[in-house]
Amino acid sequence: MNVSSVQPPFMNPSVPFTGPIHGGLQEGLQITVTGIVHQSSATRFAVNFQTSFSDQDIAFHFNPRFEEGGYVVCNTRQGGSWGTEERKMQMPFQRGNPFELCFLVKKKKFQVTVNRNFFLQYIHRMDFHKVDTISVIGPVGLTNISFQPPRFWQASIAPITQTVTHTMQSVPGQMLSNAVIPPVMYPSPTYPYFTAIHGGVHPGKSITVLGTVLPSAQRFHINLRSGSDIAFQINSCFNKNSVVRNTRINGSWGTEETYLPGSMPFSRGQGFSVGIMCEDTGYKVAVNSQHLFDYNHRLQNLPAINVLEVGGDIQLTSLDT
Repeated sequence: MNVSSVQPPFMNPSVPFTGPIHGGLQEGLQITVTGIVHQSSATRFAVNFQTSFSDQDIAFHFNPRFEEGGYVVCNTRQGGSWGTEERKMQMPFQRGNPFELCFLVKKKKFQVTVNRNFFLQYIHRMDFHKVDTISVIGPVGLTNISFQPPRFWQASIAPITQTVTHTMQSVPGQMLSNAVIPPVMYPSPTYPYFTAIHGGVHPGKSITVLGTVLPSAQRFHINLRSGSDIAFQINSCFNKNSVVRNTRINGSWGTEETYLPGSMPFSRGQGFSVGIMCEDTGYKVAVNSQHLFDYNHRLQNLPAINVLEVGGDIQLTSLDT
């Protein structure tokens, strides 16, 4: 999918809604549904990813239910027959409140975030490439349904004639300094990108983020999350030439750390790499292959830190979790 073929959003569609997904589902495609849950006696709504406008083959049925304290049912329907339900006994939606619901198509599963918080994953039970339609039913009002194409998340690193000094390329088992970063500028995501950290964080765990800072960038952030808590935030602010580190637990931020041994390590319009290594006492962070700072653990339950969030004025090239 190239820039010219990016599917435009559906704006303020009426519900029930059924609309095409141009080109069908592809690995890396993110679909974002925003709207509000109506105050209603109805107790269920659903988002379905299905084959054609018929509801006989639904690859992913995402079905919040305001019953028994609230929970979400996920399922697949093939040939008109439902499979085994998967239930998450948690309700991230509230009647009368707006929501932002993101579905990221991955090779083996759907990844779902609600209001910018990781919510669940659903393993594919049928070939997602056959899905070419999205439908929404139930007591919700929709603001838009937008499509963020896979070439943003899956941009590959390709040789070019000009290198970007002191950057790194992700290579299995190693990192190469002075790597080549493609000059192509892809559109920024409308919302932050979330991906699971399988097995959570633990000593010896490394995470690498590669990308390019937009020429007019104001800030970007990298968060290691545990539910609604942010165990470790790296917040790069270009108007202050600072890299702020902090932790948010139970909605409250701790004390900021801002000291850098040198100048601002990121530059507008330039490629970058951030490497985060977890150790027993904290994190070691390197930017462009150079160690920059350490950050002590403030949230001690490391296995619960299982989501990486990246957002702001950058173009992602690749992530390694």
